[in-house]
Amino acid sequence: MPTEEITAAAAGSWTLGDRTVRRMGFGSMRITAHPDADRAIRVLRRAVELGVDHIDTAAFYVSPGGTLNVGTGPARYATELIRAALAPYPDDLVIATKVGFAYDPATGLVEAAGPAQLRAQVEENLRRLGRDHLDLVNLRIVKRPGRDSVAESFGALAELREAGLIRQLGLSNVRLDHLDEARAIAPVVCVQNNYAIDNRGDQDALLRECGERGVAFVPFFALAGANREAGACAEHAEAVRAVAAAHGATPQQVRLAWTLHRGPHVLAIPGTGNPDHVAENVAAGALRLTAEELAALG
Repeated sequence: MPTEEITAAAAGSWTLGDRTVRRMGFGSMRITAHPDADRAIRVLRRAVELGVDHIDTAAFYVSPGGTLNVGTGPARYATELIRAALAPYPDDLVIATKVGFAYDPATGLVEAAGPAQLRAQVEENLRRLGRDHLDLVNLRIVKRPGRDSVAESFGALAELREAGLIRQLGLSNVRLDHLDEARAIAPVVCVQNNYAIDNRGDQDALLRECGERGVAFVPFFALAGANREAGACAEHAEAVRAVAAAHGATPQQVRLAWTLHRGPHVLAIPGTGNPDHVAENVAAGALRLTAEELAALG
């Protein structure tokens, strides 16, 4: 399928609180992997040129080490690369970040222990992005059934929202009861969970519930599946390959198209550190699958 002339508008739009964004976004985790910062800057600028108006990031997206556990040389923070590439930021650009964890070069990822550490993480994001407020902050948690209430942490972020440091709030790596708990405190505009065509877990019910409540569902690892931080899946089911061949598309584009077909409230945030892959990912938003193809994909 053609790529260069297709923009993110092909995927349609969704409203995050008081901001309308195109459903095809960009995930910034992988831009830190390559030691050439100019390469990351080209990737980010190309995404925006193609109409992407929401970018997912976190202050703990950093290399060497970090969530990818790769690389050598000086520290490369995704948030700082975004600033270098895109500041002063376009008025319509929404940057979504995550708190709940920070990266310590000595010990790795460190979970926030309370409101003071959450505020410090918000302030780190503000500093590294060069912003006076954050468009969207997702509270990232570790699920520990019976002892993973989000009330205190989400309440702390709600206070920072009231203070003007945060515009909108979301949740990451959560269950339905977390969504209920958080919505009793402040509005929740999105849920960001691990979800892919071949790695759905028990997320289908939560995805549907989010749609009924007008909450965006934002899958991460839609391209990677069970590979997670290791990168895009290279092994694809026969049905995925067949649909790709029928459309003259790649299996990766079919994975993204399937993701967007899960509901009008589902946003995609494919990430890449390769400038050549940006247009290919964005073009997947124009791929329309038939009911028969969707049934075959499962």
